[in-house]
Amino acid sequence: MSITVPEGYVYLDWAATAPLCAEAREAMEPFLASGLSNIALGMNANSLHSPGRAAFEALELARKQLASDIGASRPQEVIFTSGATEADNTVLLDMASAIADARHVELGGDRPRVVMTELEHDAVLKCAKPLQHAGFDVSIVKPDRKGFINPDALERVLDDRTVLVSVQMANSEIGSIQSIAQLAKLTHDHGAYFHTDAVQALGKTEVNVYSLGVDAASFSAHKVCGPKGIGALFVKARTPFSAMVHGGGQENGRRSGTQNVCGAVGFAAACHAAVSSLPEESLRERSMRDALYDALGAVDGVRATIDVAPGDMSYLPNIVNVLVSGYESETLILKLDLAGYGVSGGSACSSHSLDPSHVLKAIGINDDEAYGALRISFGRYTSESDLQGFVEALRACIL
Repeated sequence: MSITVPEGYVYLDWAATAPLCAEAREAMEPFLASGLSNIALGMNANSLHSPGRAAFEALELARKQLASDIGASRPQEVIFTSGATEADNTVLLDMASAIADARHVELGGDRPRVVMTELEHDAVLKCAKPLQHAGFDVSIVKPDRKGFINPDALERVLDDRTVLVSVQMANSEIGSIQSIAQLAKLTHDHGAYFHTDAVQALGKTEVNVYSLGVDAASFSAHKVCGPKGIGALFVKARTPFSAMVHGGGQENGRRSGTQNVCGAVGFAAACHAAVSSLPEESLRERSMRDALYDALGAVDGVRATIDVAPGDMSYLPNIVNVLVSGYESETLILKLDLAGYGVSGGSACSSHSLDPSHVLKAIGINDDEAYGALRISFGRYTSESDLQGFVEALRACIL
């Protein structure tokens, strides 16, 4: 089967998923050999025979590389998962229970509290109801108009019953980067544990779990030009933990299921490539972001969703979000697609929802405006001319 897009198509939806990079493909190729041509790399990493041991070695080398690139103290703090959704769910639904159990005497039988924010991905937000059914109180913190969580707003909901706080490091729609180190310290000062969904941040801004002081962090390969279906959960040593997936006891008993060695190797290669080129690439993308905001601001009926100053490093360098007056984003997305440009209206996980973005509503954008939102996101294979062409295509769509 051959499935293609029109020649010259410009993909500008990197925040949804990024194209596979050459480094990941090259690293994965030996694991994709058919038959017995490369038996050592295609086997189960839990088998005791020599092919199994070779696969295990490859898996552990990938774990070591990924741990190094995110600043983990030891490779064993990295758990491979099927993606960031599983990682987020594991922390919110299972690790939270383990923490509450560990603090049962301190809590005195009161309902333990989990705190999250209105900016979170649905993989976190939709854990709220199951948590409540399990006996937790859930507090949700509102951001300010620019998309940031004020430490004072977080502190107002922290108390002795709080066991876990989860704050997204960088938002996938507006690009705001939270002061994670400050929020984590504040959480720890109140005796609770801190998790961050760092999916969008990895490879776009510096992510060092040790420097940030987090107890857990979620990651996804396909956001950094790696393969889909593989993610990772960092859990700091000695943090209370309970596995969500049970079975054969893989990943040191923390995530059962035969490991995706090929995916882990591709993830590690893609992450290392992104982290290694971060200083130069983030500077290049930030310059393109600023130029795109300027160009779109000159188009009648288009305005920036948030005010991002040129060079502002408190927002991701590769995300631009605008509001188009008089149009619904779905209509514009389809028109732009026909013109050869792929963009989105927000998180791809909510693309089929008729509701306006919960992120935009959280920062005070009304429903009518939020329905006309466009997110343009890009990466290492995007050129300035790609973005210039997009501006002209959008202009033509709304004439």
